[in-house]
Amino acid sequence: MSVDTVSDDALVVAARAGERAAIQSLLERYQDRIFGFGLRMCGDSEDAKDVLQETLLAAARTVGSFRGDASVSTWLYTIARSFCIKQRRRGKFEPTDEISLDGATFRIATQTPGPDEQAARDETKRAVVAALESLEPAAREIVILRDIEGLTAAEVAQVTGTSESAVKSRLHRARSMLRDRLASTLGDAPTPHAPGCPDVLSALSRQLEGELEPQLCAQMQTHVEGCPACRGRCESLKATLSACAHASPGRVPESVRQSVWTALRDAQAQTITT
Repeated sequence: MSVDTVSDDALVVAARAGERAAIQSLLERYQDRIFGFGLRMCGDSEDAKDVLQETLLAAARTVGSFRGDASVSTWLYTIARSFCIKQRRRGKFEPTDEISLDGATFRIATQTPGPDEQAARDETKRAVVAALESLEPAAREIVILRDIEGLTAAEVAQVTGTSESAVKSRLHRARSMLRDRLASTLGDAPTPHAPGCPDVLSALSRQLEGELEPQLCAQMQTHVEGCPACRGRCESLKATLSACAHASPGRVPESVRQSVWTALRDAQAQTITT
């Protein structure tokens, strides 16, 4: 049976029983996502490499105590987040005007575009990264975990150690801020809340999280259909979330992967001999 068909839970059970191949397979399964999380949070590939390496080392050391109370992805993101926070407190991982990707690319679509379309996509990629970097770390991580990594609000709450209601509250505000920063790139101008119009951006975000009551949802839909300005604001938020959802880094660069796994094997060998 291919290891790709083995569930996370089965690999965890095997890893806890001491099977090194199982923990290696489990960590290889998530290395791209952890590297991507570090890259988005740090804005620099060297820092993302450090996050990936420290996360894999910590996971390998502590898998024996992992009881499955959370999903594997939640467990690993929690570890990765802790390293991001520690480095930020040391003065690293500050947002910069230029972001070094070092071979890791942000993709908006899979089809090969023409030169003009590629130029537009490149602009969108840069705008998405810059917009994320402009957010405060607490808001940035909420958007990354929920709208890019695809965790549920409950899982994000577990990773960040906050309540689900707090996650959603931050998420609604962060989505609106992202929309404002990306509006011009996505063909819309950031417009202020119009007098007499409801807060359609917050309402749409709440609807996506299942928080909007059906009656209020219907009222908002009726308003949007009759208000071009609000309809445009909703469409721009949808475009913003779509751009974020597709702005996923590719695989870990081969040089980074080799370096990280060499360090992991060396650490495991040292543990065995001491």
